[in-house]
Amino acid sequence: MDRSTAPDPTAPDRTKALPPSTAASPLPRPCGCDDACAGPVALGPTGRRAFARPVLTLFGLVVGLVLLVVVVGEWLGFFEQLTDKVPYVAGLALVLACGFPIVRDVAKAAWRRKVTSHTLMTVGVAAALVVGEWPVAAVVVLFMHTANYAERFTTERARKAVRELAALAPTTARVERDGIEVEIPVEQVRIGETVIVRPGEQIPVDGTVTAGTATVDQAAITGESMPIEAGPGTSVYAASFARLGSLRVAVRGAGADTTFGRVIALVEQAETHRAPVQRIADRFSAWYLPVVVTVAALTFAFSGNTLATAAVLVVACSCSFAMATPVAVLASVGSAAGQGVLIKGGRYLEALAKADVLLIDKTGTLTLGRPQITDVVPLDGRTADELLRLAASAERYSEHPLAQAVRSTATARGLALSELEDFVALPGRGVRASIGGTRIAVGGLSLVPDAASHHRVRELTQQGKTLLVVTADDKLVGVLAAADTLRPEIPAALAELKTLGLARVELLTGDHHATAAALAGELGIPFRAGLLPEDKITAVRGYQAEGHKVVMVGDGVNDAPALAQADAALAMGAAGSDIAVEAAHIVLMREDWTLVPQAVRIARRTARAIRLNIGLTAAYNAIGLSAAAFGILPMMLAAAAQSVPDLGILANSARLLRTRRN
Repeated sequence: MDRSTAPDPTAPDRTKALPPSTAASPLPRPCGCDDACAGPVALGPTGRRAFARPVLTLFGLVVGLVLLVVVVGEWLGFFEQLTDKVPYVAGLALVLACGFPIVRDVAKAAWRRKVTSHTLMTVGVAAALVVGEWPVAAVVVLFMHTANYAERFTTERARKAVRELAALAPTTARVERDGIEVEIPVEQVRIGETVIVRPGEQIPVDGTVTAGTATVDQAAITGESMPIEAGPGTSVYAASFARLGSLRVAVRGAGADTTFGRVIALVEQAETHRAPVQRIADRFSAWYLPVVVTVAALTFAFSGNTLATAAVLVVACSCSFAMATPVAVLASVGSAAGQGVLIKGGRYLEALAKADVLLIDKTGTLTLGRPQITDVVPLDGRTADELLRLAASAERYSEHPLAQAVRSTATARGLALSELEDFVALPGRGVRASIGGTRIAVGGLSLVPDAASHHRVRELTQQGKTLLVVTADDKLVGVLAAADTLRPEIPAALAELKTLGLARVELLTGDHHATAAALAGELGIPFRAGLLPEDKITAVRGYQAEGHKVVMVGDGVNDAPALAQADAALAMGAAGSDIAVEAAHIVLMREDWTLVPQAVRIARRTARAIRLNIGLTAAYNAIGLSAAAFGILPMMLAAAAQSVPDLGILANSARLLRTRRN
C-alpha cells in the first residue's frame, strides 16, 4: 500500500456534525450491533448443536450398521443363507453395479501408481467374487460406500469458498462520463475514469483519491487495524468501505485487475495446486497390499488351494480398513463441534496432527479487531479522568471509530459527559467544541504539529499506537493513545501450542511495521509486516517447500489465499469474513484462542485413534491370514472373523466422544 501521500492516519474526519440535541448514530459494525456492542457474538450452543447433532447421528447410524452386519449377517448366518438362495449371477450383478464407482476410482489411482485403502479392499471384493461368496463382497462394498459418505459429510467446500468470495466483489460503479454520473457494471469501468463513492458505500475499484475525504475501513483487504483517513492522493482498494464522507477516485484497476480480484485468483490457484494430504490409511495400504499379495501367491504356489488363497485375501483386505478412519473422524468431528470447533474433513485433522509451523494473522485474529484507548496522558496537571472526560465530551456527537473508543472508555470509567456548544467538525483533522466556556479540540497530530516532538508522543508513536491530541484554548493539554488490543488469552494459548510441538510461530500482517513490531515483541515471536495477500501465500509456500506442515490462523479476506494454501487452516468464525470461514478447514465457532490448542489436541487424539484402529486390524488380520494360508480358516468363517476388528474399531473410536485436554 502507498502510504507516503496519505493524510495523517491519526486525524479523524468528522465531516458529519450532529446537533447537541441529537443522539450520535454509531458507525455500523460488521456484526450489526450498536455503539455499546462489545464485538461480534460467538455462535452459541444452539448453533454448535445444529452441526454436532447430525454428525453424531451419522456416527450412531454407522455403529448400528456395523452391529447389524456383524450380528445378523455373520453371527446368525444370514450371509450364508443368501449365498445358498440367491443366484450367483444376481449377486454378482449387484456387487458390480454398486461397486463400479469405487472400482473406477481405484483404477484411476492405480493409473497414477497410487495405492489407497480402497485398493486394498477392492482386492478383497475380487477374491470373494472369484470363489462365489458375493455377500461378503457386497458387505465390503457397502462399508466402502459408508466410509465415502462419512468423509463427504464433513469434508471441505472449496468451490463454495470461491463462489462466496466472488459474491463479495463490487458489481457496479458510479462513473462520471461527460459530466454526468452513470452506474455501470464494474467490468466496463476504464482505467483513468473517475468513480464517485458516497458515504457508506463499498469502493468498487482500486484507485487514487482525487477529491473528497472519508474514513475508509480496509482492514479485511490490507490488514491495517485502524481505518484510514482518505483524502487527495490516498490509495484505496476495491471491496473496502467509505464509512464516513464521500470520495472521487481515479481508477487504477477494476474487476479482476484489482487487489480483491487477485485475491480471488490466488484462492483458486491455491485450491488447485495445494498438495493433497496423504491419509494414514493410504500410507498403510501402500506397504500392506504387496505383503498380502505375496502371502496369497505363496499360499497358492505351495498348496494349489484356490479357496485358501481367496480366504487369505478376504481376511487381509477386510472392510475394517474402510471403517478405521471415518468412524474415528465422525466421533472427533461431532465431539469437537460440541466444544466450539467445526472441522470440515478428516484429512485436515490428520494434517493438523502433523503440523510444526504456526502462521498467524494480526488484525481480528491475535487482536480484537477494533480500537481501544490504551493510554490517557495529561500534560498540564489535569487528572487522567478529567482529560478523558473532556475528550469524550468533545467527541460526543462524532461517528468516527476512535471517537467511539474514547466514549466507551469514559463510560467504562463512569465519567459523566459535559454538555457542549459550537460543535464543529474539522475534516481530516478532528473536532472542536466549547465546554464550560473553554474551546476543546480533539484530533490527530496535525492539530498541534509541535506535539510530535514531545517525548511521550514519540514513545507512543514508536509503540505503533494511533494518537489523539487534546487542546484547551489552543494549548496542548494531553494525548490519548489507541490500539487494536491483544486478546487476553493469546500468550497462554501460544505457550501451550509450543508445548504441543509447534515450535515455529510467526506473525504475518498487512499492518504497519511499528504496530506489528510492538505486538510481536510483546509475544516474543518473529513477524513480517506490510504484507499483501500474495506475500502471505508466498510465506506459506516457503515453509512447505522446506518440508514443514503449516497451520494458518486468520479471519480476513486478505488471509483467504494463505488459508487455502496451508496444510491446515483455522478461521475465527465468530468474527471472520465469510470467505475466510469458507476457505479455512477448521472454524473456531467462538472468539476464544484456547480453542486453537484444543483443535490440535483433538487432531492428535484422532490420528492416534486411527493408527490404533489400523494397527489392531492389521495385527488381528495377520493371525487370520496365517490361519487362512494353512487352510485352517474356511471362507465363510474367514468372512465372519472380520467382525472382531469391526467391534474393536467402534469401541476405540467411541473414546473420542469424551472431552479431554491431552
